[in-house]
Amino acid sequence: MHRSWSRWLLGAVMVVLLGCAAGPQFTTGLPSASGTSPPEPVSSGVRSRGAEVVLTALQYLDLPYRAGGLSQDVGFDCSGFTRHVYSQTLGITLPRQADDQAQSAGLQQVRREHLQPGDLVFFNTLRRTYSHVGIYVGDGRFIHAPRTGAQVRIESLGASYWTRRYTGARRADSL
Repeated sequence: MHRSWSRWLLGAVMVVLLGCAAGPQFTTGLPSASGTSPPEPVSSGVRSRGAEVVLTALQYLDLPYRAGGLSQDVGFDCSGFTRHVYSQTLGITLPRQADDQAQSAGLQQVRREHLQPGDLVFFNTLRRTYSHVGIYVGDGRFIHAPRTGAQVRIESLGASYWTRRYTGARRADSL
């Protein structure tokens, strides 16, 4: 995916996830009764924990894949990526391997039709269940560190490659 397309998609996902509730909204803009105070921000909602996970993950778009990678300094492999994002956002230390993450305490199984932003999605890419993991971003898409020579990117769960290999999803109790 080209960098400009990635950035456009990042913006689009942020709008979908955050909507109008992300930032302050202002009152009508009319002066207060005294006529001296500017309008005060009005809180219209709180961003979900899942949206926070996605926003953190999106910061790493285009970062190179690195086998065994656990940090933004060197790059990530798939489970290193999800581990880092969950640690940074939720304070949850996931196990190191994708298959262990799928069996981790504190993560509940989620049916595909009930996916929410921030859920972990798992795939069978190495002829074993739960050999690859990514983070669901919404709208049938997920973000992941795919393979050597590639970069962190967003892909569609509906793509035939991923549809055939999808093995399940998990949600943190704190989402």
